[in-house]
Amino acid sequence: MKLTGNTIFITGGGSGIGRGLAESLHKLGNKVIIAGRRRSHLNAVIAANPGMEAIELDIADPLSIEHVAKTLIANYPELNVLINNAGIMQADTVAGKVDDALLTSTITTNLIGPIRMTSALIEHLKTRKNAVVAYTSSVLAFVPLAVTGIYSSTKAALHSYVLSQRFMLRNTGVRVLEIAPPWVRTELMNSQEAEQAMPLDQFIVETMKVLGTDADEILVDAAKQFRSNVGPNEHGFVNGFNEQALAIFGSA
Repeated sequence: MKLTGNTIFITGGGSGIGRGLAESLHKLGNKVIIAGRRRSHLNAVIAANPGMEAIELDIADPLSIEHVAKTLIANYPELNVLINNAGIMQADTVAGKVDDALLTSTITTNLIGPIRMTSALIEHLKTRKNAVVAYTSSVLAFVPLAVTGIYSSTKAALHSYVLSQRFMLRNTGVRVLEIAPPWVRTELMNSQEAEQAMPLDQFIVETMKVLGTDADEILVDAAKQFRSNVGPNEHGFVNGFNEQALAIFGSA
């Protein structure tokens, strides 16, 4: 990904990984717009980063997504990068009765929301140079954490969606990236002080180095052991499978 000269929209930019990416990309001279539900968090970030802008977004609400997408296209016509970062993570009980509110909110926020957000902006992005759609998934997309089975499942589903979207956009100017963090010290699961988790600043520094390459998957070293679990040549297999499918069913 080209790291300068972009207009970038980042969901979940008020804290954690989203804020870290937003601040790093802002320092490189990009125009950065962050979004989230908590106005106080957004205000704190833009106050600390003059020139950055913010917009309130409820990623679980399709009407909010449509409103924000229209606002972005109208106010920032040069928008060429979307980073779908917003997400929630809670412990669940996959061995027993699952809390339906937790189930619904996790799937809606982590999977349906990013799909809707990209859908609302994709036709605009197709018109821009150096266009990128990025998704923050997790190493748990490849190796699930059983105590957060629903969260892990949403990330596995998001990874699958990324593979499909990357294939279907292969002949356009839009690149599709997946950022798959390991355990990082963020608000998720109250991990800010977890010694075993990767320091947020270190994660952002390492991620930015990979983000500036031609890699489709943005993996820091600590994430690679989890990614390799799915076996070799996944992309080649997925692309070959889909090429054959297109020959049978035609393009969608």
